[in-house]
Parts: sequence; structure tokens; C-alpha cells
Amino acid sequence: MRIGGAGGRGGFRTLTILCVPKLTDVPKRILIGRALRSDKLGETLLPKRIALPVFASDPLSSVAYAPGEVLLVLSIAGLSAYHFSPWIALAVVVLMFTVVASYRQNVHAYPSGGGDYEVATTNLGPKAGLTVASALLVDYVLTVAVSISSGIENLGSAVPFVVEHKVLCAVAVIVLLTLMNLRGVKESGSLFAIPTYVFVAGVFIMIAWGAYRGIVLGDTMLAPTAEFEIKPEHQGLAGFALVFLLLRAFSSGCAALTGVEAISNGVPAFRKPKSRNAATTLALMGGLAVTMFCGIIFLAMATDVRMAEKPAEDLLLNGVPVGPSYVQDPVISQVAAAVFGDGTFFFVVLAAATALVLFLAANTAYNGFPLLGSILAQDRYLPRQLHTRGDRLAFSNGIVLLAGAAALLVWLYGADSTKLIQLYIVGVFVSFTLSQIGMVRHWNRHLRSEKDQAKRRHMIRSRAINTFGAFFTGLVLVVVLATKFTHGAWVALLGMVIFYGTMTAIRRHYDRVAEEIAAAEERPDEYVRPSRVRSVVLVSKLHKPTLRALAYAKLLHAHELEALSVNVDPAETKALKEEWERRGINVPLKILDSPYREITRPVIEYVKSIRRESPRDAVSVYIPEYVVGHWYEHLLHNQSALRLKGRLLFTPGVMVTSVPYQLQSSEAAKKRARKRQDWNAPGSVRRGPVEKRAKEPTAKS
Repeated sequence: MRIGGAGGRGGFRTLTILCVPKLTDVPKRILIGRALRSDKLGETLLPKRIALPVFASDPLSSVAYAPGEVLLVLSIAGLSAYHFSPWIALAVVVLMFTVVASYRQNVHAYPSGGGDYEVATTNLGPKAGLTVASALLVDYVLTVAVSISSGIENLGSAVPFVVEHKVLCAVAVIVLLTLMNLRGVKESGSLFAIPTYVFVAGVFIMIAWGAYRGIVLGDTMLAPTAEFEIKPEHQGLAGFALVFLLLRAFSSGCAALTGVEAISNGVPAFRKPKSRNAATTLALMGGLAVTMFCGIIFLAMATDVRMAEKPAEDLLLNGVPVGPSYVQDPVISQVAAAVFGDGTFFFVVLAAATALVLFLAANTAYNGFPLLGSILAQDRYLPRQLHTRGDRLAFSNGIVLLAGAAALLVWLYGADSTKLIQLYIVGVFVSFTLSQIGMVRHWNRHLRSEKDQAKRRHMIRSRAINTFGAFFTGLVLVVVLATKFTHGAWVALLGMVIFYGTMTAIRRHYDRVAEEIAAAEERPDEYVRPSRVRSVVLVSKLHKPTLRALAYAKLLHAHELEALSVNVDPAETKALKEEWERRGINVPLKILDSPYREITRPVIEYVKSIRRESPRDAVSVYIPEYVVGHWYEHLLHNQSALRLKGRLLFTPGVMVTSVPYQLQSSEAAKKRARKRQDWNAPGSVRRGPVEKRAKEPTAKS
């Protein structure tokens, strides 16, 4: 490490620190690439063609499983309930257009990237904002878990090994996605764009070809399950029971809306003009998702797709249950088999693209969760580490945290998308509703002061859109809670409560610390100089590290200086005394007895006794430490020093100073690092290439 400095006006000095890369930087660079300079952030901004797959892959890919969830719920009442599916699809379409129109208002009014959290906090207060944040964080974790699990199930229809090891494969995909996102938003977005567009194109070709075959050619297209019968769990549902079933099917179909809010949270990642590009991407995403969702639902009806919540028991072939060996393929796979033919080129391409885009749908959460976490960390609701960008200018800590939470959820639920989806969409509709209510208050506030009639008309129109959106999404939230609570939605609500409580506690901690450490301006005499400084050098043996610590302590000219040793071995203590006297060291040596052979406690008690005798004195404790070059050597040295430092830090009025002594292994590590100077560490890459740094001035004030 080289440190250069230059004086400046006002007594300030600016230091330039050039870091030597660590051995661990080599695999890190291989996995996530070279570190990027902070001034390269603008180059990571996304055009609309890349922003669409990055931020809209979740709602676009949800058409692969949302139609199936509708049919699964309707199957409870048997095949007779399937004819309600087009009407449920229509209700989902109306809701999708409402939400998209509402969020187009959001991105224009709040382009800073706070999204629903910022809208709710600004217009409804911090508690509402924190509720929205809790809901979104839970929903982002579930997005990863559901998308990956659904992708594994789609891939498992073609590769039996995958479905036999669902959890292992799902966790492996999460790790792979995490590494991709750690490489940066733009790089991961460019990588994910191709499969997303292939999937969209494949679904549109399937819809168009299916419509042509069915309407123009008059072909009969049958799904692989067309000959199956469904044994209804509840025969002849009517009245309130039927309405409740339809509402539950509608709430499952609303999974197609998840991820819509990610664009409003990701406005800062768009190229300029940010708001207009985000609004255009929203409209494009809504149109594509609606067309694909409706097309798959209608093709499923036309090809006689059969789905059941318990296929082994409820799917019948010639009156006999298909049994536990039967694997139920997703709706989109069955429709593709009917339209293109099982095993054909287009079927294989669409199946592969579907599985891949479901994996990549998690990328919406990988962009939304870290960004929201960064904003919450800036507001002191989450640890500050989540606010800092990593080497590739992505919020690396948030990405890793999301991956860990999603992997845990996948493991707990066995990578079963049907179980996980019951936890889904509760959080997103909480954020939808509160956000739209907040936007209504936003327009009301601006209308009170706006005089321009053209702007007032625009605001009134926007308020009407947000009012309808708030009413509709609030109604859906009630439906979702009523129909899904006992099926697992309570877990999502519990997660929201845990996030809310944790973030509230973190904010209280940061506020308390800020209040404690705030410098007093009205009482500058509050922080008076200590009366005296008493220095204590800890001694175990009389060797070079001890002599260096003694020399350094003498240099600082404390009022009193003494050496301190703990007697745990009488023979070693006697030898230390004799060596001390033989060398004629002019620093008094104090020996503490330790009948129970402890080192830390006697030292702590002695330092505290000094403070009790003279409360206005400061005690400076010097601890000699070895500096080693291999990780395993840390296990062999410095453990006593670490324990002592940890305890002394909690003692008021005590200053702890480590006096390092570099062993030969540390020099060897330094030489290894010099040989790898072409690898730029994060701190040095922001200063440019090594050759350039050697020539440029160290600092300017």
C-alpha cells in the first residue's frame, strides 16, 4: 500500500491510497469481471430494448404458469368449471391495464427510483412507506423462489434428472443467476435479453399458428391430457361456494401482475429521458403480457387441457387414477404439444425458452430488491452495507442477501411452485393499493396550488386513473387475503411483519447512535482534554514485537508508562523478570497474578482499577501483534490480542493501539501481490491503470 498526500487550504489533507490486490481477487475477477470505475456508472444505463427483459421478465414469464394456476383451482369443481376461465382471464386483463396505467403516472411523478416506497412515504407517511417496503421485499424473494421452481418443473418435463433433484437444481440456478447479476445490470440484461425475446416470439407464433389451424384449417388439436377426466373434489358447487372458488381462481391468475412495479422502482437505470422510456416500457410490457396470457388460456380451452391440484388422485384415464408416477406438465407445454406436435423443433425451442425465461424472470427481483434495499439503507432502515455499490457498480450485498433468502425458501418448500405461489402476490397487491392511494393524495396536494388549466386537466385525469387503480387493487387485495390466507398467504404476511419489525428496530438503533455521537455545538467545553495519559504496554515475552511496542509508547510521551504481564506460568514469569533487569529497560514492569491462568480478565480488571482511581485520566493500552501472510497462520497467532481488544473496546476512557510486527510470511505475501499488479483492486481501479497512477500527482485539495 502506498499513501501520498498534499496539503490544502484550511489545514485539510487529501490522501490517495493505492491498494495491493489480494489473492482472493483472482477468482473474484474470473467470476464477476474487472472492477468498474465510479464514473462509468452512466455507461451501465439501459435502453428500452434491454430494460424490457431486465425489468419485465417477471410479468412476461408469468404467463407460463398463471393460466395453469387458474385451471388448477377451477378443477376443484371438475371440468364443468373450466368454462369460467375466459371470464377470469378478462378480469385479469382489466386489472393489468389498470395497474399499468396507474404506474405510468408513478414513473412521471416519482422518477427517482423509490417507486411505491417513495410514493407511500411521501404522501401517506413513514409507516405506510415501511409497510410497502416490507411487502415488496417479501414479494421479491418469492418472485425468485416461484420463478426458479416453475422453471425447474418446466425443464423437468424434458429432463427427468432435473425433476428428480428439484431442490438441488433450483439452488444451483439461484447461484448462477447471482453470479450473473454480480457482473452488473447492463451485462446481465444483455445476456438475458435473447431468451426473453425468443420466449415472447415463440408464444406469439404458437398463438398465431394455433388460431390459424383451428379457425382457418379447422384442425382438431388435442393436448396430451385431453382424454383425461377430472374427479371433482366438490361436486356441484353453487352459490357462495362457487363464487368463492371463482374468486380464488382469479387471485391465482393475478400472479400475471407480479413484477409490474419493478419498472417504477428501476427508473434511474433507464437512459434519458428516464420517465418517458420507463412509461413506454411499461405500456409495451402490459400489451405483451395481456396478449400472451389470453392466448394461452383460449388455446388451453381449445385443446382440452386438463389440470388438477392432486393429479395422481384426481386425473382419471378410463375411470382409473393416473397414479403417483404421472408427472403433470405445465399448461404451456401441453398447448405447445397440441399446436406444434410433441417433440417437434418448435416445441423443443419453446420448451427450452420457457424454462430459461422462468429462470431469468427472477432477474426482475435481482434488480428490484437490491435497489430498494439501497434506498432503505440510505433512509437507515436497513444496514448501511446495502447502500454501497460493488466492483461492477451493482448493489452486490443486496443481491447476495436476496439469493440467500430465496434459496432458503426453495429448500423449505421443496421447490414446489404450487405451494410457493400460494404465498405469492399478497405483498405486491399491498404495495399496489397503498401506492395508488398515495398517488391520489399526491394529485390532491398539487391541485390545491396549480392554477394552469391545462395542467389541472392532466392532473384530474391522472387522479381518476389512480383512484380507479386504488379501488380495484384494494378489492383484489381483499379477495387474495380471503381466498389464500389459509392456503399459505399467512406466511407472506408473517414475513412482512418480520421485515417491518426488523427495519423499525434498525432505524431506532441508527437514530440512537446518531444522537449519541452528535457533536455538541452549544457546549464546546463538553469534551475536555484528559488530565493525564497513562500508557500500558502488554508483555508476554521479551522479544522484538514487545521492544517495538515499548519504543513506540515511549515516543508518545505519556505522563506514566508501565509494562504489564500476567503470571500464568511462574517459570516463564521469573525468566521475564530476569531478562527485563538484565537488559536494564527503564520502564517499570508490573506482574499480575492469575491463579486460574486467565489472561484477559486480569488485564481488564487492572485497567478498570486505573480508571476508578483517576476517572479523568485516559488509559492507552498498546498490544504487540504479529502480521502473518497466510490465512492458516491467523489461527495460530493473535487470538489473545483479539480477545483483549474486544473486551477493552467496551471500557470507557481506554484507547487501544495495535503495534504490528511483520513476520517473514507477510513479506512473501507482499511479493506475491507485486507479481500480480496487473490485477486492479477495487480501490486502485478507480484511479486508472498502474502505469498511469505512477505518473499522476497523488492528490489535490
